[in-house]
Amino acid sequence: MRYLLLICLSFFSLFSNAQKKEHSNLVKTSTSKQTTAIKPKLVIGIVVDQMRWDYVNRFKPFFKTAGGFQRFINEGATVDNTLIPYLPTVTACGHACVYTGSVPALHGIAGNEWYDNVKQKKVYCVDDANVQTVGSSNNSAGQMSPLNVWTTTLGDEFKLASNFKSKVIGISLKDRGAIIPAGHSANGAFWYDSKSGNFISSTYYGKTLPTWVSNYNNLHRPDSLYNLDWNLSLAASVYEANCDKDENTYESTPFGKEAKHFPYALKSFIGKDYGKISTTPYGNSLVEELAKQAISNEAMGADDITDLLAVSFSSPDYIGHSFGPDSWETMDGYIKLDEVLADFFTYLDKQVGKDNYTVFLTADHAVANIPAFNSKHQIPGGLSNETAMKNDIGNMLSTKGLTANLISFIGEGNIYFNHPLMDSLHVNQEKLVDLVSSLLERKPEVLQIVEARHAATAAIPASLRERIVNGYNAQRSGDLVIINKSGYVDGFATGTSHGTLYNYDAHIPLLFFGNGIKKGAVHRETYMTDIAPTITALMGIQMPSGSIGKPITEVLQ
Repeated sequence: MRYLLLICLSFFSLFSNAQKKEHSNLVKTSTSKQTTAIKPKLVIGIVVDQMRWDYVNRFKPFFKTAGGFQRFINEGATVDNTLIPYLPTVTACGHACVYTGSVPALHGIAGNEWYDNVKQKKVYCVDDANVQTVGSSNNSAGQMSPLNVWTTTLGDEFKLASNFKSKVIGISLKDRGAIIPAGHSANGAFWYDSKSGNFISSTYYGKTLPTWVSNYNNLHRPDSLYNLDWNLSLAASVYEANCDKDENTYESTPFGKEAKHFPYALKSFIGKDYGKISTTPYGNSLVEELAKQAISNEAMGADDITDLLAVSFSSPDYIGHSFGPDSWETMDGYIKLDEVLADFFTYLDKQVGKDNYTVFLTADHAVANIPAFNSKHQIPGGLSNETAMKNDIGNMLSTKGLTANLISFIGEGNIYFNHPLMDSLHVNQEKLVDLVSSLLERKPEVLQIVEARHAATAAIPASLRERIVNGYNAQRSGDLVIINKSGYVDGFATGTSHGTLYNYDAHIPLLFFGNGIKKGAVHRETYMTDIAPTITALMGIQMPSGSIGKPITEVLQ
């Protein structure tokens, strides 16, 4: 009996110790999980305006630092097959999609501008006549707000999740690049006024500029940057080996008719023309410098309530439109942007702490080759002209006993019908669709004209139908969508553009590094709509209200 009791006591002791050991292990595991689950103190979203996916690989051998784009590769996650899932692929739609996880059909930003079918007038994406400019006498430059965005953004969700204690700020040269990403409840959005050379805002955010923005404006940085001129970062032989010629008749001349090649003298613009700096790499420097001021003066990332800084670098878009993706200017612009990013990340390491912030970098759209460049190398493509199309349609309608006024507007690949006039003249929608489609589909540049309301059944590949459906907004989109053939650009004899569903416009980079990001590469197909839900998954908060994307879980620890 005594022997049996000893056995029982021994068994109880073993069981008790095992429980203690198991409980101890559970506590350690829990503590470990808590340690790895600490949220970043600051999230920085970077949108590079007009960046093709291949630029990182293409220019990587020539980057002068390891701390810019290369840092994403060495420390973070690269997502190599990210596509834009809607039309048109333009700036306002791209910024809206990145920060809402949604598409024009839901968030309402149907283009950089559109014809409002309810108001019967053209509307700019961030127009707001109810607010006033702050920081400049150029009032039209500041009558802007996020009024036209119909869903919440990442910034709004950061605010909601923190009882509005998170700080959210947007900064860009372009108004739409600052306002749309910052969202409705932002602390501020600041953009560049080309007339004054200052960063400005609107009364939507406050009656006066913050002192730190005014102090930065008082430095007159555009003048000091103009004084540096624009010289090449590397030997001319490097650009000769990797780019088109330095001087081409199909490139634009934004610095004057005689300024056709490197180096570019900029000193003559000091105190006279503050718009030219946008088409130089120094526009990126202005944005980075103001971003640093925002972080330090607003104490962003200084406590455990996560803040959001949305930064958009617009200069690559101005440079790309003028000179094209194969130019010396574009290559040198990205080499200099890499240095700007490296400097910014070094600042973040010191100011916020290397393990306390998370960065993502993407683009709002990419870009087509200059049509004349394509022609020189026997690549399909050419010029399209929406103004000429509108004139042709008007002439055709007149010969049919109708009126050119039946077309209200053509822009960004959309043809808008004048529905009130159609009703008064008893013009049938189907008839007008047939007349316009039959005319335009005979043009060499046109692949197909698609009636937007019925895009789901159009005779085109399913993935392309979905992009038209995602881009269609009944109040703000056209009745017809112009689908041009590959390589055709709506524009002029010099420079290039974007806006199509082809991969040169729709395949964008997506890079992450920092707190909560797992090192590696993702090669499966992902979409621009997946960016916002990936960040909210990292944060453990609700996705923006209209988000249709899915978290890219492979990049998250």
